[in-house]
Parts: sequence; structure tokens; C-alpha cells
Amino acid sequence: KGKFCFLIGVYNWSIELQKSEFHSLYTLLCGLNDQLAEIKNELMDEESINLEIEQLPWYIELDGNKNVWTLRLVFESQEQTRSFEMYWPIPIAQNLFYEIKNMWESMD
Repeated sequence: KGKFCFLIGVYNWSIELQKSEFHSLYTLLCGLNDQLAEIKNELMDEESINLEIEQLPWYIELDGNKNVWTLRLVFESQEQTRSFEMYWPIPIAQNLFYEIKNMWESMD
């Protein structure tokens, strides 16, 4: 409810996002997933990858291989009122992506 209507958290912490912030996160994660899908068949199982995407207010980095990866997100509000960095290890990163995707798409 209110200005910060989306909650992302794990274990003992969480962060609230505005709808526009959550939507931009969803869009960038889908873009990162598309990049991974484009190169996935060309990669060997043990080959390391690092994909980055930046569009304010987000910087997102995927690091790992074609099957498992970590995810780092850096956020700086456009109003310069808050910033934070989040990191999810394997396998939480993959679960986080799919949960964000499902949450946004379930609102349609």
C-alpha cells in the first residue's frame, strides 16, 4: 500500500520499491534473461559468463555459467533519496528472477 507497494526480501532483510521501480527492475531482468538465452547454446557448461545491464535507476550484473549464476543489483533513486545494493548467490538468484517475473505478470 502507498508509495512503496512492492517488497523484495530474503532471510532477515527486505527493501520496498515503488511500482515504477519494480517495473523497471522486471524489464531489465527480462532483458538480461534474453541476453543469456541468446548465448546459452554457444557456451560450454563450465564456461564463465558475466552479463551487465545498466539503465537508471538500476545496474544489474549476472555472474556464473549458463546453468547457475549469482545476481547483483545496485539501485540509486532518481530523486537521490535512497540507494542500495543487493546480492543473491546461487540458487537464490534464479529463484528471485522467476518470482519477480511471476509477480509482475500476475498483476495483468
